[in-house]
Amino acid sequence: MSSDDVAVRVERLSKCYQIYERPSDRLKSFLMPRVRRWAGQPQKAYCREFWALRDVSFDVARGETVGILGRNGAGKSTLLQLVCGTLSPTGGTVETRGRVAALLELGSGFNPDFTGRDNVYMNAALLGLTKQETDARYDAIVGFADIGDFVDQPVKTYSSGMMVRLAFAVQAQVEPDILIVDEALAVGDAKFQARCFERLRQLKENGTSILLVTHSTEQIVTHCSRAILLSDGGVLDAGEPRRVANRYLDLLFGRERTVKPSAAPLPPADAPAATARAAFPLSFHEDVFAQHAGYNPHEYRWGDGSAAILDFYLAADDTLYPAVLSSGQSIRLGVSIRFQRDLIRPILGVTIKTKEGVTVYGANSETLDAQALKVLGQSDSLVAVEMAFTCRLAQGDYFISLGVATRAGEDIVPHDRRYDSIHLQVGPDARFFGLANLDLSFREISASS
Repeated sequence: MSSDDVAVRVERLSKCYQIYERPSDRLKSFLMPRVRRWAGQPQKAYCREFWALRDVSFDVARGETVGILGRNGAGKSTLLQLVCGTLSPTGGTVETRGRVAALLELGSGFNPDFTGRDNVYMNAALLGLTKQETDARYDAIVGFADIGDFVDQPVKTYSSGMMVRLAFAVQAQVEPDILIVDEALAVGDAKFQARCFERLRQLKENGTSILLVTHSTEQIVTHCSRAILLSDGGVLDAGEPRRVANRYLDLLFGRERTVKPSAAPLPPADAPAATARAAFPLSFHEDVFAQHAGYNPHEYRWGDGSAAILDFYLAADDTLYPAVLSSGQSIRLGVSIRFQRDLIRPILGVTIKTKEGVTVYGANSETLDAQALKVLGQSDSLVAVEMAFTCRLAQGDYFISLGVATRAGEDIVPHDRRYDSIHLQVGPDARFFGLANLDLSFREISASS
């Protein structure tokens, strides 16, 4: 990427905060080093350091939308404030090219005693617009915000949703070169969010670079061309949005571990039989998942290895491993699982996503209150489970994810997760359009005379 194509360049960016236990320690840290130096005594620290960011580097190209993921406290908001220039870095550099507009903390930059109209002009002026330029855009800003007569009321009377509507309207209508959004859209209703993302799409097509912080992985995979995962102030992963989103979900729900499922040894000759009879053959001796048609070699697999998903079958109206599915077919999905140690009430989950990463359907044995796995998963035991559903999907490519986990209090402990492991291709159906077939029907009803 040439330097002319870069809108934001971050190199080895770090931010350290000094944490003081008592207010007096702050005064001591200012005075005592001089006193101790004069007295010839060794220096003493009166604070502890907290590194909110450490050695973060990345580039954002012109017209690129980059999503930033991470748990609370990972450093996302600190990073955006450094890019905006509202914080000074401890180390490293940030280079931005063009007008920067930012939607950070809710209502930041608004004077609560001013009216919405006054705040529009004030914020536009801070972004570099003249009064004449703001006059030309004012109707578009107010129309986008859609807050009615409240535009002439003090901002302190606004709800959180009204405030973010007006704030986003100002930032988006000035057509910045770089737009930074930090979780601000989470408070908007569905209609407003759809309008915002359509506006983001227009800005991107016009060459605006966008940095989007959100906890919604579907927003990341749908609207971003690249994603960055932050953890403990550093970049843990970066690249294709769906892969990074999967890593984030593991980090968020699985307390990510370094151990991956290993090839399970063959069971002893007297190993317990599977607790269910499979409709089609399943392997209980070795992992043959990858040998079947429909397997996605680019699956993302992870877990602590306490259980292993060894095999699967997929049947559509009794056709095994079909190349193409049709809407309305009855689908049976079977899996074989080996437990490597005792697990209390293991949970088997399944998720179907579009190729873009949008979840179409997801459920597990716990949410469905299924009886199949309401047992103790004993060490060296085997189980076969069959799931059945009707294909209501529109034409396109989809991926099935499978996972075995257990619950430890409020935490989910993943044992074997196989994300995007099975590829489904659904053929065309002229009866409907959209994402799912809802079996719409018509009937004529008599009108009163």
